[in-house]
Amino acid sequence: MPAGPAWVDSHAHLSAITGGADAALERGRAAGVTAVVCVGTDAASSRAAVELAARHDDVVATVGLHPHDATRLHDEWDELVELAAGDGVSAIGETGLDFHYRHSPAAEQEAAFRRHVALARDLGRALVVHSRDAWDDTFRVLADEAPPPATVLHCFTGGPDEARRALELGCWLSFSGIVTFRSAADVRAAAAVTPPDRVLVETDAPYLAPVPHRGAENEPAFVPLVGAAVAAATGREPTEVAEATRAGARAVFGLHPAP
Repeated sequence: MPAGPAWVDSHAHLSAITGGADAALERGRAAGVTAVVCVGTDAASSRAAVELAARHDDVVATVGLHPHDATRLHDEWDELVELAAGDGVSAIGETGLDFHYRHSPAAEQEAAFRRHVALARDLGRALVVHSRDAWDDTFRVLADEAPPPATVLHCFTGGPDEARRALELGCWLSFSGIVTFRSAADVRAAAAVTPPDRVLVETDAPYLAPVPHRGAENEPAFVPLVGAAVAAATGREPTEVAEATRAGARAVFGLHPAP
């Protein structure tokens, strides 16, 4: 293990990384990553995440249908429910609303989102939420549905106002490589108003690689760069951010063994 801080990557799509999940996990461990939350976005990727979690003690899985694919809810829901109840599954999602691309109609996205929130609540699992260009509707659905106490707004792209609204609902905010982008002053300001015990860090690998790797494929080994950027934005030391975000990941995802 490296001499630097130990980190948890709270959101990665391991099976989508070139060269495979196992190699990416090895590189992550060498960089000080003690655990990874492998996120499902449909039945196939959720199944793959569960299989990875079964093979690696430092991986936990989530099960869900991405809002882009909400039109597939009827076809995939039964399998997702079955997977969600299994061992190694720590959260439901990612789910939510994406009105930037609208690959699925807004009404179908919302219906799928509500089903995921109810499932997470019923199973006592955490909830992983994707929200893009849909803050008002995301907060409306969460307020309506009484989400589980462990609810994460992943890849947080809002500013301080959205951060405060999320915190009022009891959410955790997970910051990705976007926090390192020159254009992301609002995201850094959001990090600055978020209490340390409500911050998580993630890669969203293989997407959104942080500076200086922007434009390359992302992977868990880069999460220390995200953590360092959050530390700079909040005036804290990276070791402090690493410790707080590990504790947050334990609280949200019930990681075992504890990082």
